[in-house]
Amino acid sequence: MDDLVVVGAGPYGLSIAAHAAAAGLDVRVLGRPMASWRDHMPEGMYLKSEPWSSNLSAPGGRLTLAEYCEDHGIRAEHGSPLPIGTFTGYGLWFARRAVPAVEERTVTRVTPHGAGFRIATADGPDLFARTVALATGVMPFVNLPGTLAGLPPGHCSHSSDHRDLCRFAGQDVAVVGAGQAALETAALLAELGARPTLVARRHRISWNTVPQPLDRPPLRALREPHSGLGTGWRSWVWSELPWAVRRLPARTRERIAAGALGPAGAWWLRERFERQVPALLGHTVHRAVPAGARTRLGLTSAAGETVVLDVAHVVAATGFTPDLGRLELLDAGLREVLRRTGTGRTPELSGCFESSYPGLFFAGLLTAPSFGPSMRFVHGAGFTAGKLVGGVRRRLGARVPPPGAPGRRSVDDQDGLSTVKR
Repeated sequence: MDDLVVVGAGPYGLSIAAHAAAAGLDVRVLGRPMASWRDHMPEGMYLKSEPWSSNLSAPGGRLTLAEYCEDHGIRAEHGSPLPIGTFTGYGLWFARRAVPAVEERTVTRVTPHGAGFRIATADGPDLFARTVALATGVMPFVNLPGTLAGLPPGHCSHSSDHRDLCRFAGQDVAVVGAGQAALETAALLAELGARPTLVARRHRISWNTVPQPLDRPPLRALREPHSGLGTGWRSWVWSELPWAVRRLPARTRERIAAGALGPAGAWWLRERFERQVPALLGHTVHRAVPAGARTRLGLTSAAGETVVLDVAHVVAATGFTPDLGRLELLDAGLREVLRRTGTGRTPELSGCFESSYPGLFFAGLLTAPSFGPSMRFVHGAGFTAGKLVGGVRRRLGARVPPPGAPGRRSVDDQDGLSTVKR
């Protein structure tokens, strides 16, 4: 029986596995490495976050994105966006160096079993583990508005369904949404020869400003500090103090997770978008029906007027909604007994990301209502990995030798959670 099975091999899963391996745990990682980035983002997209805030986490701050770029002769500078392909390559490079071999197995069910868990997969025998960390990424939580969800296959898709947008060349496409995914998808569609129209409920598009230099006068740096989630004190708190966010009332945490760092486009995308994509802002989709091979959208403007938009396809760039009920690989009975936070859509978690069921840990989007908006971004993986592995070691107790024991590599304690009493 393994000490820890990590389900998911994206930035959070790989970071957790790196810390667990360095702590001497018997850890296995299941999933396709960097799957969301490799399979669910169109070619030509860029990383929105700055290179220095996009690191996966290994103990001691090793194996950074900057190291990868230097080794591969890639220029990585503050204020210069990196292609998604570069970040994907970095994740695969990190996996080869920091974690045990990732097993590309599809997990179908995680079920309590004795003092641990049974992990069933679609392509191999069941596994057994004392603890499990669910780092499943965002794909289980795709958000498709109800007005679009009823359309037949082929008429509507989510932005995460597309790796290659070339199939839409020469076609009219409605892109629904106002965040980075919607804006960049629309721009890419136009550049590939499609005729996109952006449809958004928001009355204006928000654009991030050009990032301030890292080296600034002390007073200016104090007024607007840099952080992994942007510039300013509010972003700094969300970025650097997830533990403090967790101590807020549940409803407050949920409101912050849902509303902080809302939809906005990257500064470097604005000119590309505005020169080639028409936008219907302040419009709500109230009806969506097939019209032969095409799709007809009924829109309502802010003034109450009705607008009809007839397109070949609709791309919903409407994000992801954390909802424990959608995590179908987790045994339904186990989901039901988990304590929930706030409105009840996400699990209540301890300070080390452990749920109310002993040994079951969560990472990523589902933890945002507990620890704040940093859990929606790669930057949150560092805080998560250290705390979570500390919690695993605490849960395993005397089964795991303390740091520095013969045959075990050391790992820094995280708020004392990694201390083992013998």
